[in-house]
Amino acid sequence: MARYEAPQHLTMPPVRSRDVLNMALVIPLQGPAGIFGPSCESCASLAVEEINAEGGVLGRELNLVPVDGGAAPATVAREVDALLKAGSVEAVTGWHISAVREAVAPVIDGRVPYAYTALYEGGEHRPGVFLTGETPDLQLGPALDWFAASAGARRWTIVGDDYVWPRRSAAVARRYLRRIGGTVCDEVYVPLGTTEFGPVLRRVERSGCDAVLMLLIGADAVEFNRAFSALGLDRDMLRFSSLIDENVLLASGAENTRGLMTSAGYFEDLTTASSLDFATAYFRRFGAEAPVLNSLGESCYEGVRLLTALMRRAGSAEVPPMTAVAEGLSYESPRGTVQVRDRHLRQRVFLAAADGLTWDVIQQL
Repeated sequence: MARYEAPQHLTMPPVRSRDVLNMALVIPLQGPAGIFGPSCESCASLAVEEINAEGGVLGRELNLVPVDGGAAPATVAREVDALLKAGSVEAVTGWHISAVREAVAPVIDGRVPYAYTALYEGGEHRPGVFLTGETPDLQLGPALDWFAASAGARRWTIVGDDYVWPRRSAAVARRYLRRIGGTVCDEVYVPLGTTEFGPVLRRVERSGCDAVLMLLIGADAVEFNRAFSALGLDRDMLRFSSLIDENVLLASGAENTRGLMTSAGYFEDLTTASSLDFATAYFRRFGAEAPVLNSLGESCYEGVRLLTALMRRAGSAEVPPMTAVAEGLSYESPRGTVQVRDRHLRQRVFLAAADGLTWDVIQQL
C-alpha cells in the first residue's frame, strides 16, 4: 500500500479563476488542538478530490485554501477577513474550537457560507453558518443518562479548558444531571495548553465523584489522561469526554485509557456500510501511514460535502439561496443518512469505550 503523502492541491496563495471555487479550510496546525490537523486536512482533501472527480461544483473545480485555526482567534479572524476582502475565497469550512468560531463568524457576517464542523455547545444561528457537528442534546445528555442507568454514575466532577465550549457544555451537563438526580461535585477550568494537572487531580480525588467529565482539547486531554492514571484514579473513577479521538488515545498510551469513554457521530471502527466504505476510500487514497481517521477529520469531509450539496441544490454559492434550500436537505455520508434541520446536521450519535488504543462502539445513543 502507498505511503502517506500530504495533499498537494491545497493552495497558498489561492488560485483566482472563474473556473475555480476557493474554499478556506480553517483547521488547527499548532497549539493543543494541533494534534488533529493532519486528519482534518486529509479528510477535507479526500472530499475535494471526490467532488472534482464528479465534475466539481457549479461547473467549477473546488480548491482548498488552508488557514491555521490553531492561532489566536483574533489572528484567525483577521486572516479569514483578508481572504474575503480580496475575493480569494467564496466559502469557509473546517474544524476549530468554539473560541475561533466566535471570532470568525462575526467577521464573515454572512458574506459567504461557513460550515463549522466541530461538535460544539449549541446555540449558533448567525446568518450563513451551517453546522455539521454534534450538539449536547444528541451527544452529552444521552451519555449522562447512560452512565446513570448502566454504570450508576451520578456524581461528576467537571474538568475543562477555560473557554466557551467547556463552560457552556458544563452548564448543559448540570441541567441534565439535575433532571436525573445527579450532582456536580466540583468544576475546575484550566488555561489552554496546561501540562501540569497535579492540583486539579487532587481536587478530583477529594470531590468524591463517580466519574469525571473531561472537556479538554487535544494535547491537554493527553496530559490529563497520563496524570490521572499515574495517580491510580482510573481504578475507581470513570472518565467521559465528548471530544476525544483516536489521536488522543494513541498519544495517551494504552496504559492510560482504562475507564475512558466518549460519544460521537463517527468512529473509524464503526461497523456500518457507510463508515466502512469511507475508511476503504481514505486508506486507498492515503495509504496505511495516513493520519489517523477519526470523527474530527471526518467532520471536515462532512463540511466540504455539505457546502457542495447546498450549492448544487441552490444552483448558487451565495448565502441567501443556499439558506433557502437548506431545510430538509438529506444525503448519504460516512455518518449514514444525515439531514439539515435549522442549519444543523441531524445525525446518529454512538457511545464508545476505550479498549487500549481503539474505540469499542457500545451502542447508539
